[in-house]
Amino acid sequence: MYSPQLLDHFQNPRHAGELPDSDASVEVENPACGDVLRLSAKVRQGRIVEIRFKAKGCVPAMACGSAVAELLAGRTLAEAKAVGKEDLVRSVGRLPEASTHAAHLALDAVATLLKTNVLAG
Repeated sequence: MYSPQLLDHFQNPRHAGELPDSDASVEVENPACGDVLRLSAKVRQGRIVEIRFKAKGCVPAMACGSAVAELLAGRTLAEAKAVGKEDLVRSVGRLPEASTHAAHLALDAVATLLKTNVLAG
C-alpha cells in the first residue's frame, strides 16, 4: 500500500523534533481528519539553515512532514517557495489517492511558514 520511501520517512524521520530559538514556527491542522504538522526553521542570509517538524496524524502525514523538511533543508527561501506537490510526492515515492491530504498539509505548512513576518521580510 505505501511505497518503501514513504515507509522509510515514517520509520526514520529526518529533521524531527523541536527547534529551540527558531526564527519562525507554524502549526497547521487538517480540520477534516485532525492531522497536525508543525514546522520550525532557522534562516541565515535568506537560506534555511535548520528545520524541524513535529507531526501528529496518519503515517502519510508524518512521512510528508519528514520529506518536506528534508526538501527544504539548505534551500534559499526562493527555492523553498518553488517546492511543489510533485517534488513532495516524488520524495515519498507515491501517495495513495486517499492520502493526498498529507501532501496538502505539508505544503500548507510550508506556505504558512514562508509567509510569517520573520521570513517574508
